Amino acid sequence: MSKTDQSAPVWDGGNLQRALEAAGVALWSWNVDDDTFAMDEAAFGLWGMAVQPSVTFEDLSSHIHPADRDRVRAAFAATRAVVGPYEIDFRILVDGDVRWVSARGQGDDLGMVSRKMFGIFIDVTGRKQAEEGHELLAGEMSHRVKNLLAIASGLTAITSRSVDSTGDMARELTQRLTALGRAHDLVRPLPGEEGKAALLGDLLSVLLAPYDDLGAFSGRIRVSVPRMGVGEQAANALALIVHELATNSLKYGA
Repeated sequence: MSKTDQSAPVWDGGNLQRALEAAGVALWSWNVDDDTFAMDEAAFGLWGMAVQPSVTFEDLSSHIHPADRDRVRAAFAATRAVVGPYEIDFRILVDGDVRWVSARGQGDDLGMVSRKMFGIFIDVTGRKQAEEGHELLAGEMSHRVKNLLAIASGLTAITSRSVDSTGDMARELTQRLTALGRAHDLVRPLPGEEGKAALLGDLLSVLLAPYDDLGAFSGRIRVSVPRMGVGEQAANALALIVHELATNSLKYGA
């Protein structure tokens, strides 16, 4: 055997199947005339169906999430007019659980053999869950940033009414914004301290301190509560509620 033969990869049927399994790839073919799908064992397992010689699109539709069925049907019907590769992600229901599946292939009848088009299914549930988590986080961050900007604006207005010089304003505004940072640190779990409770009185005092006028009405906010701990989830919820109420009072008066 030559050196070239020794270094060449061996892609027999068994090795190809092992590579597909390692990549989580499931195979399908679609007969465009009778609308039936032939799938490999991995595809049937992905869809939570018993292995059969072929299934109709309607058989698969019964497993597609109701909100995605019409979209998937329209997408598959349109693939024959798509030039080049295509990809569509959709949800399926398997034993009550939701999975995200990505169907990929070549459009424009490219590679069609005996009136059959070919493609793959890939389980992309993990990726979709991560994307949803990122979207929720981005939405929450946007909401918090807007609140912080509103608070900063309100604090600036309050501070400007209670000082006589720009130096005093800068000092007092900085103190109030610093207090907001301390409130964030109080409710944010530190590494190794997850589950450690903050004290309710400390939480309220730190959150409300920036709103206490340092002028003639200094000390108008007083916190007196029983000594009790507040868990992480409750502390975060209380912090958001108090921030909302304080922000609204700054905007509209209270």
